[in-house]
Amino acid sequence: MIWWIQSAIAGSTAFMATNVDDILILMLFFSQTNSSFRRRHIVVGQYLGFVALVIASLPGFFGGLIVPRAWIGLLGLLPIAIGTSHLINNQEEELEVQTVSDSDTVVKSLLVVIAPQTYKVAAVTIANGGDNIGIYVPLFANSNLASLAVICLTFLVLIGLWCYIAYLLTRHKAVARGLTKYGERIVPFVLIGLGIFILLESGTYKLLPSFQD
Repeated sequence: MIWWIQSAIAGSTAFMATNVDDILILMLFFSQTNSSFRRRHIVVGQYLGFVALVIASLPGFFGGLIVPRAWIGLLGLLPIAIGTSHLINNQEEELEVQTVSDSDTVVKSLLVVIAPQTYKVAAVTIANGGDNIGIYVPLFANSNLASLAVICLTFLVLIGLWCYIAYLLTRHKAVARGLTKYGERIVPFVLIGLGIFILLESGTYKLLPSFQD
């Protein structure tokens, strides 16, 4: 089999195995879109978060030190913090956006990148990436530069596909009705539950003195 096809298959398999749960998170985000929280914030945030995970996995390619899984699990504190914040403050966060002309695409793009909503999505993506790093590090370690490039390109394509699938699911009447009605109430608990799962799954609790020998 041609090497780049093998790399693309490896990248697709690794992505799907580590991002199945992201569909639910993306659906919840898309169900909460409004005048201040746009679809572009979700898509850009998802890309930013995933690129950060890829960068964090590069030590495997360069043969550097691998961060212990228990320490990676500390990322689970991010969704817990965000979910708790949602519970404490039920008022929707408003973003002040200055008026720009349609031709000023550079300024518009900059506003999307710096929007706090974008970074909130990116933070959740990173926090849910413990498994991603655990799988991508050895995958990258067994790749040459050309294979790594194909794998990363495959990731970028699949991120867009993942966002599109999640968006389509929220457009389904039954799904959209349920998420619109209960999504805002569910999101904080999903995020907190996600954070707790990440902490437990990665064995982060073992960092506590009482669990150490």
